[in-house]
Amino acid sequence: MAHADQAPPSSASTAAPPAAGRSALFGFACGAGAALIWGVQAVVSRQSVADGLGPVDVTILRFLTAALVLMPFALARLKPFPVGRLGWKRSLVLTLLGGAPFATVLVGGSTFAPALHTAVIGPGLIPVFTAVLSYAWLKERTPPARIIGLALIVGGIGLFSWRAVVEIGQGEAWRGDLLFVTAAAMWSVFAILAKRWGADAFDLTITLSILSLVLLPFLALLAPVKIATVGLAPVVLQALYQGLLVGVGSVFLYATANQVLGAARATLFLPLVPAITAIASAVLIGEWPSLTEVLGMVVVMTGMTVAIRA
Repeated sequence: MAHADQAPPSSASTAAPPAAGRSALFGFACGAGAALIWGVQAVVSRQSVADGLGPVDVTILRFLTAALVLMPFALARLKPFPVGRLGWKRSLVLTLLGGAPFATVLVGGSTFAPALHTAVIGPGLIPVFTAVLSYAWLKERTPPARIIGLALIVGGIGLFSWRAVVEIGQGEAWRGDLLFVTAAAMWSVFAILAKRWGADAFDLTITLSILSLVLLPFLALLAPVKIATVGLAPVVLQALYQGLLVGVGSVFLYATANQVLGAARATLFLPLVPAITAIASAVLIGEWPSLTEVLGMVVVMTGMTVAIRA
């Protein structure tokens, strides 16, 4: 902080250096790119249903592709292979919570509910569950402003899911919503443990992708694998998008934005995900949200923004 007897800096000295400006622009581009990938992911998962693929099929394609791409990094970075300094026990726990089982539950929700439900309910409830678990488990206090944001999220999700709840017995969207709630709870526990154990984001992504390969045969016992019965195009779409873009690309982009912009500014891209999904689901697969879903989505996005800024 400058002292009162110091001359004010000139405009030339206060202006951000060109390199710093370009670096910030690159960070914003990476954050927006990650949000775009996550926003369209729900639409791609929903498309898998129309293409005849099940949740286990999509999970197999995602982790086979991601593991293939990340294997060289695992061999170079992780000693012992493939868990690194996290160790086997912690890596296995995190894989069960954030690896193939989590992906199967998340994509399973897309079997019953529209794409927009994926992007609103899951990401919206994760900060709520995380705050509740952090208080109950770690005794971490939540700032009042964040509590307001979390309350907005809960209210918005209630409004958003109202139609699905009312139509229980007539439609199946409520089944998908319950799976999204389950996925949010799994990811919240995963995130808390990963933070407590000091897991590196990129190393953990590698570990999850490779250890999930061990779980794929067990998941295949839960439902028939239909990969061989569909066309090549749907298989390639899910493998490239879920495995390469989501499993590898979005992690790299978000980690880069986090490094360049800082954690606080990087997280501000997350509330954009539901809006991207809403546009993509309407344009690409013709799923238009109802008025109550739009209102609920706006309230959830507002609550996410308030909670993150707090």
